[in-house]
Amino acid sequence: MATRHLARSIILQSLYEWDFYNQKEDLTKILERNMVEFGPGIDEPEFVWNLMKNIISHKKEIDNIITKAAPEWPIEQISIVDRNVLRIGLYELLYADRKEVPPKVAINEAIEIAKNYGGPNSGKFINGVLGTVYRELGEPGKDDKKPEAKTEPEVKKEEKKVEK
Repeated sequence: MATRHLARSIILQSLYEWDFYNQKEDLTKILERNMVEFGPGIDEPEFVWNLMKNIISHKKEIDNIITKAAPEWPIEQISIVDRNVLRIGLYELLYADRKEVPPKVAINEAIEIAKNYGGPNSGKFINGVLGTVYRELGEPGKDDKKPEAKTEPEVKKEEKKVEK
């Protein structure tokens, strides 16, 4: 499992526990315990701590966005897993450095985590909410050009130059 994917899973587990106990437990202690138990030797612990800190600092705005993007699902009626996957995904989609976490990566990671930890429809629900927000943002990064793959004749020309 990729390190950042594992980091997001640990954050989800920590947010789940914190949310389950009505946010009355010490989130720092929960995260510390989960890091030791599920992420020993994780090579980017600062990624975990920064992501968690930033999700919590933007929680109110993120929850308002969830309410607007899924009006038929009051936030307290969304399952704890889905609610916290949305918090992670929306933070990365809206506030994270796009060079570090492109929008489509944020969406795909959230969908994968929802499929792994949520119910049978969690992936679709997360995809719907994050897709709605992404489209409302104007689909940032959609038109970013990737380096085009070289055509077969171009590759052969370069091979001939190397041979000479």
